[in-house]
Amino acid sequence: MWNSDNLEKLIRERILQNQLSLQISNTIQHQASEKAQCHSNRIAQYNAYVNRVCLYTFINWLNDFVDAQIKPSIFPSEDDLFEILEFMNGCAIDLGRRRIIIIPCEISDFDCLCVPQEWIDIPSFVGDYYLAVTIDLEVVASESIMKVEGFATHRQIKQFASFDDRERTYNLAVDELIQSLTVMDVTWEMQMRAVIPELLPLTSDEANNLLQLFSNKAIISPRLCVDVPFTKWGALLTNDRLRKQLYTLRVNNLASANITNTNNLNQWLNNIFDAGWQSLDNILSSESRFAFNFRQREYAIHGFSVTGVKLIDLEMQLGNKSVALLVGVMPEADELAIRVQLHAVNGETYLPPNVKLALLTKDGVTLQEFSARMQDNFIQLKRFTCPQGTAFRVRVAIDSFSMIEDFVIEPVTTNHG
Repeated sequence: MWNSDNLEKLIRERILQNQLSLQISNTIQHQASEKAQCHSNRIAQYNAYVNRVCLYTFINWLNDFVDAQIKPSIFPSEDDLFEILEFMNGCAIDLGRRRIIIIPCEISDFDCLCVPQEWIDIPSFVGDYYLAVTIDLEVVASESIMKVEGFATHRQIKQFASFDDRERTYNLAVDELIQSLTVMDVTWEMQMRAVIPELLPLTSDEANNLLQLFSNKAIISPRLCVDVPFTKWGALLTNDRLRKQLYTLRVNNLASANITNTNNLNQWLNNIFDAGWQSLDNILSSESRFAFNFRQREYAIHGFSVTGVKLIDLEMQLGNKSVALLVGVMPEADELAIRVQLHAVNGETYLPPNVKLALLTKDGVTLQEFSARMQDNFIQLKRFTCPQGTAFRVRVAIDSFSMIEDFVIEPVTTNHG
């Protein structure tokens, strides 16, 4: 239970308008940033960073304001946190026989407590209290803060929250949250959890099939795979051995992909394309439906020496829709001029709304980004030029899906016998 003397001090000094506001230290931000690199994609890396910042900040506060006999601990453990944050938002703290689940959200997006289904419907993951936490990461690191906007109990969420089956989240409106943390002290000895059924374990074949499916780095968010029931995904996640194995497979696959999946645009000038790419001229000279899409539409990569095309599957949650990424290249003195476009294909007139096309540095800094509107049949980046030796990245993203293609401009070496 909370220490009553310290709790009164907390009320006087730390809670303003029923919100607990905590400054995020530079040390915590640096620590979280380093550990966030151990994930398979940039969405998971950012999710891990935000969650660790909130988790470490809140644990530091707990250590100051609870009884010394009750030491907060990370659930399942610090090492297991890598696996949890690879797949979902939220992190858990065990405090005595109670569990607190922290659900972070950037302050600009906060309109409800949005809890991933895993924290509600997997018996071994269930918590007692779910904290809605907003985070404001300022440019000046010393001014970054997190706020506890309120909390809800497990029983309250199961009874009153709406369920989004597409995102697999329970959503509870802000005005339904309990704002004062002092209520936790009053309810500490009460039953806060609803009864939920156990999940059946996976068979050996089911486990192997899921590991093979989800080890594919192109599946950014395994938890949202519509062809896999939540009960099967939850059974995999709650199995310590399988969860560790899946995390290892995904991180190792990323390392392999980063070594091999770089497109040298100088090779394209010799009509040598990397795996998955083909020449637009070859497509237009064919009788395929793919070619028909482009013949019926004016595209703006005119005057470029060569244009490569790659078909991108936007994941199952978008009904297996695909888009085509076009990259046009033209030599200019000692540089290459480059144009990048994203097109609707496969009979679709328009791109999915809000699909984004971005240009990044090789270190992941965004230089340009454009988003499709309701009736855009293609979007494009501003034309840019790159000198020899330049590396850059192009990202296509929508919702939880994100795909990055790496490019480099390097001289093509010729082996003479």
